[in-house]
Amino acid sequence: MEQLTYKDSGVDIDAGNESVRLIKNFVRSTYRPEVLGDIGGFGGLFALKNYDEPILVSGTDGVGTKLKIAFMLNKHDTIGQDAVAMCVNDILVQGAEPLFFLDYLAVGKLNPAQVAEIVRGVANACKASGCALIGGETAEMSGFYAEGEYDIAGFAVGVVEKKSLITPARVKVGDVLIGLPSSGLHSNGFSLVRKIVFERMGFKGDEKIDGLDKTIGEELLTPTRLYPATCLPIIKKFGDKIHGLIHVTGGGFYDNIPRALPENLGATINADAWSVPKIFKLLQTWGNVPRREMFRTFNCGIGMILIVDAEIADKLTDETFYRIGRVVEGSGIEILGGDLSD
Repeated sequence: MEQLTYKDSGVDIDAGNESVRLIKNFVRSTYRPEVLGDIGGFGGLFALKNYDEPILVSGTDGVGTKLKIAFMLNKHDTIGQDAVAMCVNDILVQGAEPLFFLDYLAVGKLNPAQVAEIVRGVANACKASGCALIGGETAEMSGFYAEGEYDIAGFAVGVVEKKSLITPARVKVGDVLIGLPSSGLHSNGFSLVRKIVFERMGFKGDEKIDGLDKTIGEELLTPTRLYPATCLPIIKKFGDKIHGLIHVTGGGFYDNIPRALPENLGATINADAWSVPKIFKLLQTWGNVPRREMFRTFNCGIGMILIVDAEIADKLTDETFYRIGRVVEGSGIEILGGDLSD
């Protein structure tokens, strides 16, 4: 009888070891002083110190069907940032500084060069966010994913002093909403995006579109913006004058803004306060997407919102901060203005 090995079933342990070798330097480059041990252990070690009443804040997320476009274009250097951003931006909302990140990468057939490309993106995003990449898992699942395809998810842990934890209890009528620009679509709504761009319009991904400085595929793969480096200094500077943060992800404005408000308060948004990027206007036109659906599915150019005391609002309004709305009595979100026509 023929002898069988693990490699015969489609799992290559040597390729796994080569992947680890290729990513070691990327991972080590993210280490903070609190990291103990090194890559290759069964668990990542992180020494938590110098806090009075530390509250750990955790978040986990993936990239979603945006991955399909990475497969289509064979471009994998941005996906890692998406995985990190979706997690660290979420925990930032409660005022947490990201401490460390772990990733999970599952592939059909292990390609060490591809893994290294993905993990390099993860590591670079961790460094930009100030957190350490202290562990992860790469699983080769032969027969489960098509060759060249994979899924990636991440898990972030951050910390905030108990007295500085940001909760909806801080928010009051008259607070101002300050919008921070997105880098593009981020990692939400891609089932609709793909239906519009590749099914209805029939694009292949390499087309140049008037008004975009990239191909349509490259535009869709623009990585999610990382907000910790921008927002953490503001939180530190203004303290309890920062009443809330909103990560505009799946559910857009209508579903995410209420998550940061007390039950008896709502918000009015002036969508003329910023210029909606071209890609959103193209999607609305190509898909004949209702206006409300656009603001409920996509970030439409605003990826993070700060809810601040009115007395500091003017200090946060410049070319990269937009005064986009106000907290009002009642419930619900009203969005005024905002030309989405192309």
